[in-house]
Order: sequence, then C-alpha cells, then structure tokens
Amino acid sequence: MKIAILGAGNVGGALGTRWAKNGHMVTFGVRNPADKKMKILLEAAGPTARGSVISDAVKDAEVVVLATPWPAAQEAIQAAGNLAGKILIDCTNPLKADLSGLEIGHTTSAGEQVAGWAKGAHVVKAFNTTGAGNMANPRYGAERSVMFICGDDAPSKAVVARLAEELGFEVVDSGPLTMARHLEPLAMVWIHMAVFGGFGSNFAFKIMRR
Repeated sequence: MKIAILGAGNVGGALGTRWAKNGHMVTFGVRNPADKKMKILLEAAGPTARGSVISDAVKDAEVVVLATPWPAAQEAIQAAGNLAGKILIDCTNPLKADLSGLEIGHTTSAGEQVAGWAKGAHVVKAFNTTGAGNMANPRYGAERSVMFICGDDAPSKAVVARLAEELGFEVVDSGPLTMARHLEPLAMVWIHMAVFGGFGSNFAFKIMRR
C-alpha cells in the first residue's frame, strides 16, 4: 500500500518506519526532505521509505496520515492539496501548549475540523490515544494494547483497522467521526498520566472482556 505520512516527528516516524519495514511504500511529506533528521529516519525505515515535500508525497498515496503537531495541521492539509477520495488518518490532538488540556472539544473535535479542511477525504481518527513508543511496539508480553478508531466511512475504517492490527494493536471501532470528541479527551488521560502522573511513556490502555 502507498502511504503518505505528513510529519516526521515521533508519531509519524514510528508509524512510517513500522509500515515501511512491513513492505508498504511510505513517503514522509515534510518541509525539507534533505534535513539531517529525515536522512536518519529514512535509514531506519529502510528501502521502501522516502522523503518528499507534502504535495508530492500525497499524489499517489492511497492513505494519508496527518501526524503533525496540532498548530501545523491546517497548513499541512493545505499543502497537501486535493485529498478528495483518499483515506486520511488523523492522529492529532488539539493540545494546549502547556499540555493542560485541549484547545477545542465537546461540541466539535480536531478530527471533525480536519474533515472540514480536507474536503471529500475519508477521515478516520486513529493513533491519537497513546504514545509513539506504543506505536513502535504495542505489545506487552502476550497482551496487545488497544487502538480506538472512529470515522464515517466503513471501508476506510476497515483499511485503517488492518494497518493498526498489522502493527500489533487490538482495534476497537468506536463509531462515527463525532466520537473523536471523546477519543481526544481520552488521549489527555494518557498524556497526563505519562507526563504528570509518574507513569512515563511505557504503559498502555487495554480492553478487557468478560
């Protein structure tokens, strides 16, 4: 599968590297593809990964992954151009700069805002409720950490679910894209526990069934 990753930070780097190593054609869309950090990332990701400017990265992509910080999200979407008909995975959380909460929420969400910017794209919220370390390795012994997803297009959610399961997650379809209003605050629980609660980043959420 051809996957464009918008952003090459912790989340984008972890996801892109894992998928590239699994044989997907991954293009990291960034402002400066010749940056030293990009060269290091591409060496880690292997031969099926490359770097490009955003507009070129998305041209032939079947799946586009928005993995920028929230303040850069709208600019990245605008740089991508026409995303109509493409699967757009929104990994963002609209965090305040001091990590004390979310910039928007309750009556809307970052996921819905992204859908408004990317007209015609099939937006699926995913990879926002845990840290990059768990995307690199979501397994804790025999247990798999959970990945919640939501979106309005069932076939697109099925593709994203397969990509998440391929990484090792247990995927839970949480419903329509409006459920991002709840998944983004859930992300704040993980972030608060990791940064302020003494847990660090080496923990994950798990669904248990009786």
